[in-house]
Amino acid sequence: MAYARVAGFDELPVKGDPEGGKASVASLDKLQQQAVQVRQLQTPWQSYFQGKVITEEDFRFIQEYDKASNERRSQLITNLGAQAVKSLLHILSTISKEQVLQYIVTLIDDLLTSDPSCIRFFHQYADQAGSPVYSAFIKLMNRPDPFIVHMSSRLVSHLVLHSRYLMSPEDQRWYLHWIVQQLTTPNNAYMTCVASALQRMMRVDEYRLGYMRVHGIKPLLDVLSSRNTGFQMQYQLIFCLWLMAYSGKVATAIIELNAIPVLADALKGSGKEKVTRIILAALRNLIEKPTDKQVIHGSATAMISCKIPTVIAVLANKQWQDEDIRDDVESLQEKLEGYLLDLSSFDEYLSEVKSGRLQWSPVHKSDKFWRENVLRLNEKNHEVLKILTQLLQESQDTTVLQVAAHDFGEYVRHYPRGKKVLDNLGGKQLIMGLMNHADGQVRYEALVAVQKMMVQNWEFLGRQLKTD
Repeated sequence: MAYARVAGFDELPVKGDPEGGKASVASLDKLQQQAVQVRQLQTPWQSYFQGKVITEEDFRFIQEYDKASNERRSQLITNLGAQAVKSLLHILSTISKEQVLQYIVTLIDDLLTSDPSCIRFFHQYADQAGSPVYSAFIKLMNRPDPFIVHMSSRLVSHLVLHSRYLMSPEDQRWYLHWIVQQLTTPNNAYMTCVASALQRMMRVDEYRLGYMRVHGIKPLLDVLSSRNTGFQMQYQLIFCLWLMAYSGKVATAIIELNAIPVLADALKGSGKEKVTRIILAALRNLIEKPTDKQVIHGSATAMISCKIPTVIAVLANKQWQDEDIRDDVESLQEKLEGYLLDLSSFDEYLSEVKSGRLQWSPVHKSDKFWRENVLRLNEKNHEVLKILTQLLQESQDTTVLQVAAHDFGEYVRHYPRGKKVLDNLGGKQLIMGLMNHADGQVRYEALVAVQKMMVQNWEFLGRQLKTD
C-alpha cells in the first residue's frame, strides 16, 4: 500500500500543500539559512579516498556530483539510479565528521526538492538492500548537531510519505514521539520545520492514528493556544488538525481534547484568508468525520457554545475568491442550524463546562435551569462536578473561579444530597480555600457558596443578604 490519500487532496493546491503554499520558504527559514552556509563547505573527498574511508566507486561518484550543476546532478542520479543512492548513503554511514554529514544531507535535500522524481531511486535502493528507505536518516536524528537532526527529520518525512510501505511500529512510534518532544521544547528555533514534517506525515491515515497514540494532539493544541504563535505556525498546525480529522477516531480525540474553543479563537482572530480557510475545513471535518452520533452532537454543541455560527454568518456575507471557503461556510451553516433548533440549555451548559471557559451566561443564574437540570450533574459518575472541581484546582482565570464556585452553591441548594457529594469530591475544601483569594469577587462567590452549603433555608438568607 502506498499511503492513504486524502479525498480531493490534489485538487487543493494551498490547503493540500504540506509546506504551506508560498510561505514554505519562510516556514523553513532557520534550516535554510544554515543550509546556505553548509553548501559553501569544501570537502576533501580525495583525502577520504586515499585514507580508504570511502571506496573508489563512491569517490568517483561524489567528486563528479559535487561539482555538477543541479540539472547535471539530476541526470547523474537518473543515469545511475539506485547505485548513486548507495554511494550517498554509504558516505553517510562511513564518515562521522559533522560538517561532512551536514553537507551530504543538504545535497540529498536539494536533490529531492529540485527533482522529487528522484525519490524513486531511494526506494529502489531500499528494496535491493532490504531495509527501510528512511533508516539511515532515523539514525542521524540521534546525533547532537541540530542541523543534521532536523534536516534528517525532513528527509524522513519526504521519503516515508512516498513509500510503498508503512514505517515499522517501533520506528513510527519513535519518530512521531520525537515530533511531540519538539513541539513541547520551549523556544524551539526549528518549530516550523517540525510542523512541516508533521504536515507530511498526517497525509497517511495510519500515522494520524499513530500520532494520537503517542498523545501528540494536546501538545499541538497547547502551541496553538499560545499568544506567541504566529499566523504561519498557526496555519501549519491547523493544517495538521484538518488532516488528522479525516480519521473518525482521531477527530473524536481532537474534539474530546477541547480543540473547538481553540479553533474558535483562531477563527475570530484570523486576518489571513488561508488561515480562515484551513480553520473552516478543520471544523467541517470535526462535525462530519466522527461516526458516533453523541460525539457529533458534542462537536456541534461546542461550536455553538463558542459562537461559531455568529462568526460564520459574518463570513457568509463576505466575498471570497476561494470556492472552498464558500463551500465550507455553507456546509457548516446548514449543519449547525439543525443543531441550534434541538439544543437544550443543559447541552449549552455542558459544552461550556467541558470547554473550561466558564462565563456568566444566563443559565448559571437561572432558577428554572437549576430546578430542571440539577440531577443531570450527577450523570456519568458526576462528570460535570469533577470538571468543575478540576477548574477550581487549576484555573487562574478569576471569572472561571467565580462561576465554578457559584455553580457548586446552586448544586447544593437544589440537590439535598449535594453537600455530601461535593465533600467526597473535595469541592467543599476548594471553595473554602477560595475565601482567601486575592480577587474580591472570587472571595464573594466562594463565601456565598459556603453559606449555601451550611444553610438550609437559603431563600431566607438570600433576602437578608439583599436587605443588608
